[in-house]
Amino acid sequence: MVQLAAPAGRRWLVLGLGLAAQTASCAFLYGLPFLAPAMRAAEGLSLATVGAVVAAPSAGLLLTLVAWGALTDRYGERVVMAAGLGASGLLLAFAAAGSHPVGLLAGMFLLAGASTAAVNAASGRVVLGWFGAAERGLAMGVRQTAQPLGVGLAALTLPALAAEWGFRAALLLPAGLAVLVSVLVAALVTDPPRPEPGAGAARPVSPYREATLWRLHGASALLVVPQFAVSAFAPVYLVAVRDWSPLAAGWFLAVVQGLGAVGRLVAGYWSDRAGSRLRPMRLLAVASAAVMLLLALGDAGLPWLVPLALALAAVITVSDNGLGFTASAELAGASWAGRAMGAQNTAQNLAAALTPPLLGLVIGESRYALAFALAAVFPVLAVRLVPVRSEHPAQRVAQ
Repeated sequence: MVQLAAPAGRRWLVLGLGLAAQTASCAFLYGLPFLAPAMRAAEGLSLATVGAVVAAPSAGLLLTLVAWGALTDRYGERVVMAAGLGASGLLLAFAAAGSHPVGLLAGMFLLAGASTAAVNAASGRVVLGWFGAAERGLAMGVRQTAQPLGVGLAALTLPALAAEWGFRAALLLPAGLAVLVSVLVAALVTDPPRPEPGAGAARPVSPYREATLWRLHGASALLVVPQFAVSAFAPVYLVAVRDWSPLAAGWFLAVVQGLGAVGRLVAGYWSDRAGSRLRPMRLLAVASAAVMLLLALGDAGLPWLVPLALALAAVITVSDNGLGFTASAELAGASWAGRAMGAQNTAQNLAAALTPPLLGLVIGESRYALAFALAAVFPVLAVRLVPVRSEHPAQRVAQ
């Protein structure tokens, strides 16, 4: 990536708009499940059918992340981010207008998910392009807080809107948010300057000819397993096994999710001060394994330990996310940063999609301790896979 001396106001404006774009995207992608009960009641859908409809945006996202990254590398961040987010908003607005067959509704959600995938690579690339190497970790940590912000916004608004006006009307909120932010991006975001190729310069060589990025993507995918072991099963575990009330469990998990957002910021700041993304990432992998074992121990015989272990796990297991994205872009270089972040996100989303059903088979009726202990194995594998020796601080500054 190119290191710039940009005005502070411009850099933070771009970061704010990148955060807003990612938040709008997450409010739709992760907010749609909040509308599932209202959708099922209104359309008379089976649980399997509504599950497929709700999963459609994630499928669209997975299929197009790398392609959007390539377009960002070629045409720039502003146009890709604005076009993708705007198209997503218009598709959701069309889905909200009138009654559509369930197949068409799922198709529109699929296309909206595919469109909003543009934000993932482009928002990260524009933020990293405007911030120097000594600030990128914190900047990317700020951008990564978009997921809890988007989920929180959806949780607070969509169920209430659906209860009052129906799920189709509730869709107008993420639709309007996406269109509004896309207009702001188009009007206010400036693409960071890129190095001009010299006369007769050769086409940039793919960084995927070496193992470094493959190892980084693999390690990041492994680190997603404990994260989604906690986020997917903590609510039902606290209510069904530990006899918490749904309200108490909801408040507890909301608080620790907020702490997780802070953890991403701290990890980013740490990486800036350390001059490395991958050394902190490897240490966080060790910590993730330890805290999942602590959670398994609490379930096996020390129930008083469970709240503390869950809180630690909710913070530690998400803190590495921004480090992996930042390192992907820096190791890939300016010409391949968008594709590298798209590939990084694809690997993580695949792991996120596979973790709940596979761990659910392990848990069965009550084998939570076994599942939590198994989830600890994946960050242990990631420790060996993180390509720490391939990271060169001088290269990060120069790219």
